Amino acid sequence: MPPGDAPSIGGAEASVVFDLVFTGDRVLVDGAFAPAQVAVLDGRIARIAEPGASLRAAHRVHLADDEVLIPGLVDTHVHVNEPGRTDWEGFETATRAAAAGGVTTIVDMPLNSIPPTTSVSALAVKRARASGRVFVDVGFWGGIVPDNESDLLPLAAEGVFGFKCFLVDSGVAEFPPVTAEQMERAMSVLARGAGSAGGDADDDPLVIVHAEDAAVIGASPHPHGRAYVDFLASRPDAAEGAAIAAVIDAARRTGTRAHILHLSSSAALDAVARARADGVRLTVETCPHYLALTAEQVPDGATAYKCCPPIRGAANRDALWSALEAGVIDMIVSDHSPAPAAVKFAGDGDFGVAWGGIASLQLALPVVWTEARRRGVRLERVVEWMSAAPARLVGLAREGKGAIAEGADADLAILAPDDAFTVDAAALHHRHPITPYAGRELVGVVRATYLAGREVDGTVARGRLLRRAGAGGRAGR
Repeated sequence: MPPGDAPSIGGAEASVVFDLVFTGDRVLVDGAFAPAQVAVLDGRIARIAEPGASLRAAHRVHLADDEVLIPGLVDTHVHVNEPGRTDWEGFETATRAAAAGGVTTIVDMPLNSIPPTTSVSALAVKRARASGRVFVDVGFWGGIVPDNESDLLPLAAEGVFGFKCFLVDSGVAEFPPVTAEQMERAMSVLARGAGSAGGDADDDPLVIVHAEDAAVIGASPHPHGRAYVDFLASRPDAAEGAAIAAVIDAARRTGTRAHILHLSSSAALDAVARARADGVRLTVETCPHYLALTAEQVPDGATAYKCCPPIRGAANRDALWSALEAGVIDMIVSDHSPAPAAVKFAGDGDFGVAWGGIASLQLALPVVWTEARRRGVRLERVVEWMSAAPARLVGLAREGKGAIAEGADADLAILAPDDAFTVDAAALHHRHPITPYAGRELVGVVRATYLAGREVDGTVARGRLLRRAGAGGRAGR
């Protein structure tokens, strides 16, 4: 049910007993915090009312003076790794971590699971493993690999939210990279399928790209040793710039919607802005680690900080923040990519050997909010980047995600934005207690998360498996 189409409550409102009513002085509605009551019926927000309105409720939640009510976050970049690498993560641990961080919807990447989600049969395997074991709502990306062009339209028909490809080695053999030419052919297949289906252009298939250029990286110094500066040199800004240029060219020629994953290099921002001005259908995300951490802070041998593309310098971080505020970067998602200690710390601090990925699903909001607050950026903007914008990307905004609005899903989080805490890795819910944020003081404590109007307690898995809406259709189980 799209926002604005509130559940029918029939008869006089005074006779209705809502399932739950939230009351607080700071409720985020229409982009601003204000006093309000939020009434929930059958998992949806049925009524938003002034604080003094008489609403009957089976249960009430009164926000404390230091709490705000925000829509649940939508994280469209999560590596759950199940099946096949469940020792790295898994649906239960990942979705518990999500809920603990105020995230109520995730979209799972097509790797590093085995099999990867590159065919309808592999998608069925993944859905079967997730069924009944997720604490938040979960959707799925499909994958583009060499020679699976015939699988793309069937995957789209089965409801994946788009298709991921790598222009550089993914790190796992079962999900090989594609060339720029192969990516463009896949875009063309998807564009033809969208054209034959008709419908709203916003429902057109989406291609999401790990945009680093293999040739540039191949010509760069080989990563080795404990010095972070050497690892950084192995994945230069030019690698992102060349790959993003290839994505722009392919999207321009095919008319396909394209999305740049985990942008770390501010050097590519001008090209992105020019492409959009020319009408290229391009969106861009960045991640908490690029906004909160800097290369200058990474200790040698500290492979908990390793990710690809890499964390860059402080001036680059400032430019990413400016691009967010200017609207050149659209959203912030976690790129949650955990691994066991034996993999993450392989090579005894050698950045060329250790797995590249940062586990941050539970901490994404406080990490970003801590840095935003320091820069004078309002919490309303942070929630827009981490909830509404990702929901729009995958077509879930009109299905009731990413906002507190009548008719929307009652996916909500209670946040104490000024409450400080020190990160204890062992207390996090993802499978392995490894994070570059261990010991850091952050602000912003998620005190409760509600999915479809029911508090997520980490014991009863009530999450749904979502499908991408087709043209004229709606997302659902």
